[in-house]
Amino acid sequence: MEIIKRLQKEEELVWMNPKYNQNMAEGHGLTMADVEDAEKRLKRFAPFIKKCFPETASQQGIIESPLVEITRMKEACGVKGRLLLKQDSELSVAGSVKARGGIYEVLKHTEELAVFHGLLGEDLENEDYGKLADERCKEFFSQYTIQAGSTGNLGLSIGITSAAVGYRVIIHMSADAREWKKELLRRHGVTVVEYESDYSEAVENGRRLSDKDPKSYFVDDENSRNLFLGYAVAARRLKVQLEAQNIKTDGEHPLFVYIPCGIGGAPGGVTFGLKEIFGEHVHCFFVEPSKAPCMLLGMATGKHSGICVQDIGLTGMTHADGLAVGRPSGFVGKVMEPRLSGIFTVGDGRLYDYMRRLKETENIFIEPSACAAFEGPVKLMEYKETKAYLESRGLTEKMENSVHVAWATGGRLVPEEIRKEYEATYL
Repeated sequence: MEIIKRLQKEEELVWMNPKYNQNMAEGHGLTMADVEDAEKRLKRFAPFIKKCFPETASQQGIIESPLVEITRMKEACGVKGRLLLKQDSELSVAGSVKARGGIYEVLKHTEELAVFHGLLGEDLENEDYGKLADERCKEFFSQYTIQAGSTGNLGLSIGITSAAVGYRVIIHMSADAREWKKELLRRHGVTVVEYESDYSEAVENGRRLSDKDPKSYFVDDENSRNLFLGYAVAARRLKVQLEAQNIKTDGEHPLFVYIPCGIGGAPGGVTFGLKEIFGEHVHCFFVEPSKAPCMLLGMATGKHSGICVQDIGLTGMTHADGLAVGRPSGFVGKVMEPRLSGIFTVGDGRLYDYMRRLKETENIFIEPSACAAFEGPVKLMEYKETKAYLESRGLTEKMENSVHVAWATGGRLVPEEIRKEYEATYL
């Protein structure tokens, strides 16, 4: 396939999904009712979150991020329409989009244990979940273990949340994980197991060790529907934020959303929710590092998790540590087949350029991995493939009315000295 030859050269490119808009109902078994159920569960846990994480008090225990218009960045990048930043980089607790799925899965597991062992009654809608933060409950949960594999941010969200509940926590981290993220986890009492190889081995080993312990629960980033639904709740929240800013999404005002992609869970969940809500009026794109374009490879070949970037001669090693994944989630790839418009790839050097430009124009910092999102709105009108996509859907003449959301996936917890290192990095 021509696309594989281009990926082998680590080209910056766009791949348009030929299965977009086909067989929307097939193969996943998830509905908007599942997303609504997830949102209700997060609301029930709000008193618990407020107790454990006082920084969420102003939002009454709801973990949500701002949606801000970045006009100066838009002008600097030459984007048509309006450009907004979804600042999941500022999410409480974990400082990344992983706060959504990771925290949700830990809380869902906690609810199940609490109900089974009588810590919560049967009428969950009228229960006070704040009592789960009491020392008696923490002592109960301390007999259980939570484990996960991570390149960094998912580990932070699961580790910090699980430790707050009282669990023993083990996070298996790949060679790409930043040292400061490992140290932050250790300060929360989390056991960090380090691997010299990539993300897939960290996940495989973590899963195997967890399976040996009947009181251990493994958060499976490759296949977890709970993670996926936690991310999907973001779409409902975004709808409310758009409406609060009087931003329309309809046939005359198309919405474009660009999300950095590693294994695919976070961008997949967000995209699923957005397509359920806005249908044909939202156009979702993933952005992957050109050194680790695993979701693109899986979807373009149709092999999904049956192929990894190492199979075509790439190392998967990238400065975009949160996206340094060699093998995609097959579950997510199949759900995305009819829903995802396409995937951009971006070189590592450009991530730092976008990071500096955002800081200079808007005085906003996000980590390099998150800056992948800007490649979408910048290149949308440049590639012949995306131009054809817009033309075929009658969108070209509507671009002045378009709204573009770059999803900032992480950054708040990055230490100041590391930020300075990033700002001085030129590739």
